[in-house]
Amino acid sequence: MGGSIELGRRTKIHRGVLLWAYGGKIVIGDNCTVNPYTIIYGHGNTIIGNHVRIAAHVVIIPANHQFVRDELISQQSLTAKGVTIGDDVWIGAGSIILDGVTVQTGCVVAAGSVITKTTEPYGMYAGVPANKIGTRKASTHES
Repeated sequence: MGGSIELGRRTKIHRGVLLWAYGGKIVIGDNCTVNPYTIIYGHGNTIIGNHVRIAAHVVIIPANHQFVRDELISQQSLTAKGVTIGDDVWIGAGSIILDGVTVQTGCVVAAGSVITKTTEPYGMYAGVPANKIGTRKASTHES
């Protein structure tokens, strides 16, 4: 499979987390927490900033299957646009972040949400697919 995985200073990866590069790269910044049974793939690269909290059972998938009607799913190609998560983000339990998405700095993703589109900085998102439900105040701390 190949690829690479880089973990920042004081980042904690809890028991049961799966980090699979699949030929791409996974980069997790400083002071992050990835809680139990989260799955992070790296196909198209997953880049996670600093001070990010990822709750249990989150799935981050920086790839997607192509599908056309007259071909077997198993024989079709993948897209791999990648996923980027900014600094100071909280991703709630059971959320899914899909290929091509940037979760901007300061966002909060409610538990069970599916992020299918790039978010706005400091937005609060919830639902399937997730929609913006509010805005949080910007942090006064440097990343």
